[in-house]
Amino acid sequence: MGQIAKGVGCSVVGCDNQAIRSLSTEKVSTAGLKVGERRRTYLCKAHYKEYKRKTKKEKMAEKWRYKG
Repeated sequence: MGQIAKGVGCSVVGCDNQAIRSLSTEKVSTAGLKVGERRRTYLCKAHYKEYKRKTKKEKMAEKWRYKG
């Protein structure tokens, strides 16, 4: 059973919602979200949506770069 199923909270500073996703802290901090210094970062639905919006252009550029 993982941490999400156990009901861990969102890792973003000031948020008390229940997490739905787990990502690397390095990836989340590069997106501009303020998180603690743990290995994994847990995000609620609202912060995961914000993370996806902020990294959309970067993901598209990487996709185009390595498209064969």
